[in-house]
Amino acid sequence: MNQVVSDTLLQSAEAVQDQDAISPCLNHFLTQPMRQLSQNSYLERQQKRESNARSYPRRLPLALTRSQGIYVQDSQQQLFIDALAAAGTLALGHNHPQITEAISQTLNSGVPLQTLDITTPVKDQFIDRLFGLLPGKMADSARIQFCSPCGADAVEAAIKLAKTATGRNTVIAFSGAYHGMTQGTLAIMGNLGPKSALGATVPDVQFMPFPYAPRCPYGLGEDGVRASLNQLETMLSDPESGVQKPAAIILEAVQGEAGALPADIEWLKGLREISRRHDILLILDEVQAGMGRTGEIFAFQHAGIEPDIIVLSKAIGGGLPMAVIVYRDEIDQWQPGAHAGTFRGNQLALASGQVVMRHLAEEKLHLHAGKMGARLKGLLSQICSPIIGDVRGRGLMLGVEMVDPAGKRDSLGNAPQDGARARAVQQQALQRGLILEVGGRFGSTVRFLPPLIVTAEEIDIIAEIFAEAVQAVSQVTL
Repeated sequence: MNQVVSDTLLQSAEAVQDQDAISPCLNHFLTQPMRQLSQNSYLERQQKRESNARSYPRRLPLALTRSQGIYVQDSQQQLFIDALAAAGTLALGHNHPQITEAISQTLNSGVPLQTLDITTPVKDQFIDRLFGLLPGKMADSARIQFCSPCGADAVEAAIKLAKTATGRNTVIAFSGAYHGMTQGTLAIMGNLGPKSALGATVPDVQFMPFPYAPRCPYGLGEDGVRASLNQLETMLSDPESGVQKPAAIILEAVQGEAGALPADIEWLKGLREISRRHDILLILDEVQAGMGRTGEIFAFQHAGIEPDIIVLSKAIGGGLPMAVIVYRDEIDQWQPGAHAGTFRGNQLALASGQVVMRHLAEEKLHLHAGKMGARLKGLLSQICSPIIGDVRGRGLMLGVEMVDPAGKRDSLGNAPQDGARARAVQQQALQRGLILEVGGRFGSTVRFLPPLIVTAEEIDIIAEIFAEAVQAVSQVTL
């Protein structure tokens, strides 16, 4: 990253409220380089020793050495704005002082670091914090299951609980869905790539289209929402539909890996009504969208609904591994040991996760995320380029779809999605000091998942760098 961008980032960092915590660290980055291997050496060693399944280093070839707030530094002392934030995990950014303090206090307290599912004061306080964030009267009848520390295991737990409570086996999922990479969660994933080499996965999964209006799978635009709900109602009511009554419907209120596709509000309300009428459990996967990222504490709150089971991970651990499901007590029908795992009692994650929840409860961090997301979305929408097809998402969970403007348009007038241009924009942004991810159909969407603490000044810099990257790619024939 050139010196001009470094200077701009430093000026932005000095403008933030927590100046004592952030700007000295950035100055230290630039004045006190660490003794270490060259970046190429690290990457070569990684390539020789790590699995071929590794993914992020292929698009983001970095060896990171330091971090603070929304900034990271690589082994060449290059400074970057991190608008990926560990796939949305780092709600408070890197090395937030209150998180490091909470971890240090927990370490110094002498509490056992791992306790299986035996309780501790730290765990009891974590549950208090989480239940205090639940909407409506959910906390009055809530139960929590601590899972092995990844979102996929929590999704597995939710599916197992739903099948146990209902005595049914079928699950309805949606195209574009991402719920994890285990054998069970792959069965309810929309993306065919990761499961194409595996053959049969877990049976009894019924997929339905996800009705995002600009690229409506029914070809109906806004009317696709009504078509989707009608299709679901007919399928559940028709004795000859060929589909067994499901135990659960599982979905994301904003599909992350599909390219930040927001579910229509009326559609979410309709799903809740239909599932309740047919006695089907509604599972909301809030692994990436939860904990304030979309402008509400939980993404489903935009529709004013309450699911039967909520799946939480990523930001719930404050940067450390943590995954839980929260559900209504009347479906708590599984037996002791029905879902277990060694690392359910990680005291450090229980402590750091409380810091995120405290910021949400006391400082309304989710409202700040909503404002910053609206600012970023507005700036991204102002970028004039023929290779931008769609700007979408909620809060600080946004995506910009890249298209081939010369390609054949579909029935709704959309140019074809273009993964090559998305990857090119990602690389141009990286060269300018901005870390972004790509996703969506054909890898055509550039995704924005910055920490929720991002400031207005930093939002403007992110948008400016991205606009420069888009302009650079627009001038090249791919």
